[in-house]
Amino acid sequence: MATIGNNNINAKLVLLGDMGAGKSSLVLRFVKGQFFEFQESTIGAAFFSQTLALNDATVKFEIWDTAGQERYHSLAPMYYRGAAAAIIVYDITTTESFERAKKWVQELQKQGNPNMVTALAGNKADLEDKRKVTAEEARTYAEENGLFFMETSAKTAINVNDIFYEIARRLPRAQPAQNPTGMVLADRPTERLRLHHAVLRVLKLNHLGATGSARQQMS
Repeated sequence: MATIGNNNINAKLVLLGDMGAGKSSLVLRFVKGQFFEFQESTIGAAFFSQTLALNDATVKFEIWDTAGQERYHSLAPMYYRGAAAAIIVYDITTTESFERAKKWVQELQKQGNPNMVTALAGNKADLEDKRKVTAEEARTYAEENGLFFMETSAKTAINVNDIFYEIARRLPRAQPAQNPTGMVLADRPTERLRLHHAVLRVLKLNHLGATGSARQQMS
């Protein structure tokens, strides 16, 4: 979601994609200028913020980096619901990751904010020798589905800042009337707390399920 005032835009942005696609690495490179060869999997979601200065506005991104594991999929709508922008990330070295990205696109088309600015990011562009998904294939898919496409590399920083700047440029500039969908800042501390509690509930349910399965195996 986004609010606009005095040329300042607050925009909620969500990253979606398969586990191992490099979502967390992209965010860390963008927000902190850091890259780690081995990045721990995100549990539930992680929150970041970053401000960009454009010629006509200052954009503050409030970024939700969602977990790629299937067991957290049920949490995803809480993060992308009403978001002003989304980056759907896939790994260019695996076709399965690209197919999973397509499923995220379909889900957003059905359940997401219809005014959402959506980017498709082909990550790990530095691994050209291991490429399985061509840029042409991904670009064609993006154009057919109303997305904009870039290949990125969190490792070398290729196009990382560019994709966030392009999203910032595409965000609406007009003052919304009566706060239509996608134009209200909902990412307050209370919302972050609510989402945190939801993650804890899912973790508890997963733990109870795993414990129950283990007991059945032992009996």
